[in-house]
Amino acid sequence: MRAFLLSAPLIVAISAGALAQAPDPGVVLSPLPSPNLTQGDRPSDYLRAAQGALAAGRSGEAQQALEMAQTRILDRSVPLGQTNNPSDSPTVRQISQALQALAAGDRASSMQAIQAAIGSATAQGL
Repeated sequence: MRAFLLSAPLIVAISAGALAQAPDPGVVLSPLPSPNLTQGDRPSDYLRAAQGALAAGRSGEAQQALEMAQTRILDRSVPLGQTNNPSDSPTVRQISQALQALAAGDRASSMQAIQAAIGSATAQGL
């Protein structure tokens, strides 16, 4: 019985800590603002939109435009059996770098990566 009494406060403390960290189920996260582009636009158009949004201080819109550009580049045909192979596209890597820099709050590095991605995407006809 003594072991139960000693462990009960610990269980209560752990449970209270877990409840304090649980997200509020009533909170609904709004989606990121989307750039003003159409579905048929090229990845380079989304990259330019990201560049403009970031320059204007709209980081949420820049993030959304970068993610949309990356999705369009990753939408590709691959041989059967190679669907798990990641893309080796330099543009995809540059967009990933831009997103990482944006998440870290490094606007200058994000802009540099976006500019590099625009050049790479344009060179590929994307």
